[in-house]
Amino acid sequence: MSVPQLNDEQRGEEILAVFDTAFGQLLAADPAAFRVKFRKMAASAFAFYRGTACLFYHDADAEKRGGPYLDERTSRVWIHGDLHAENFGTYMDSNGRLVFNVNDFDEAYVGPFTWDLKRFSASIALIGYAKALSDEQITELVRVYAGAYRERIHALATGAKRDEVPPFTLDTAQGPLLDALRDARSLTRFGLLDSMTEIRDFERRFAPGGGSIELDAATRYKVLAAFDGYLETLPETSLARPDSYRVKDVVGRRGIGIGSAGLPSYNILLEGHSDALENDVVIYIKQAQTPAVSRHITDPAIAEYFQHEGHRTVISQRALQAHADPWLGWTELDGAGQLVAEVSPYAVDLDWGDIDDPEEIAAVVADLGRATATMHAAADDTSGESLVPFSTERAIDAAIAADEAGFADLLTEFAHSYGARARADHQIFLDLFRNGRIPGL
Repeated sequence: MSVPQLNDEQRGEEILAVFDTAFGQLLAADPAAFRVKFRKMAASAFAFYRGTACLFYHDADAEKRGGPYLDERTSRVWIHGDLHAENFGTYMDSNGRLVFNVNDFDEAYVGPFTWDLKRFSASIALIGYAKALSDEQITELVRVYAGAYRERIHALATGAKRDEVPPFTLDTAQGPLLDALRDARSLTRFGLLDSMTEIRDFERRFAPGGGSIELDAATRYKVLAAFDGYLETLPETSLARPDSYRVKDVVGRRGIGIGSAGLPSYNILLEGHSDALENDVVIYIKQAQTPAVSRHITDPAIAEYFQHEGHRTVISQRALQAHADPWLGWTELDGAGQLVAEVSPYAVDLDWGDIDDPEEIAAVVADLGRATATMHAAADDTSGESLVPFSTERAIDAAIAADEAGFADLLTEFAHSYGARARADHQIFLDLFRNGRIPGL
């Protein structure tokens, strides 16, 4: 990926133009949320990189018509869309098993598989730089990631059944991945409920404060109507006990995270699988966003496949994630597509704060390479979706085999060049933000 050589002033104007396309409407609707988002992005080059998938794909645009390892098939596979080193963590799958894997599928779409790998590799360069690793050490980490990805894709393409490739669980994970799973296991549904709700008149309700917004009658009615629509999108296996979906309470919330600034959302408290108060479930309804990568994929068959962004997010996640959240579904509210999922009590993100030893970092990066390959392999003709009607692992395996030696080189060269670009862009962004040059704030 080659970015035109611009001076800082020109690049600043380019960044502002990309921000206007990606964030303009949401920013105009809720400037306060974006001030919070941008303050978080200002904290580090990595935080900036996390919040600017739109800029990454703007820079990738020149490569969309081709590139190494990309052909008719490998250019249109299910991809995560925002694959970086902090988008991994734990979840409870539909079989009740704690799993460590890729998470946060808000940006998922169909596109070139190398874009996921490049986005992840640049994030490793940024983390390595922040931990004062040398360029040689960063190169080695990216090569480890590329090698682990290559090995797992090849195994899946040449006969290893997916049920023979164990996910990262309490029985199979090691190091920081196992630590995250153990942390998740120590969490409880009661702990989550205690932090968000209270018992009033022998029934559980959302507690006031803590970011909750009480809804007026008209808004509550709209949200409950959207909830009814959501129930129709759930698989039969999720509807075994109708009482599980009895609504106890509804509140509004406002997204202020790096990825969800300005997006309206709602929390709904449900009965859960029994009458016991400690089994209540909290789900969220969140307006789904346009994925950054979609602005740079021109195939109309892909865009037309999805009813709206909520539908796209759910279909993509179900394709990319084996045994996805049984509460995962979609709906519409005020004409906008919505994502619906559980507020999980068992979600723990991979914490890079204490992963400092180069050997330990390498072991983690290798595991994340395997997880990336397993994700790409899951999302093909066996996923139940017709948009990618071929074996992605065989297509990717064949593409890499055509130039085995160049695969790791491609990712390492990109990691260094785009890591440096992101660090420079972060400084340009800081100057724009500090000097009041971002319109609408």
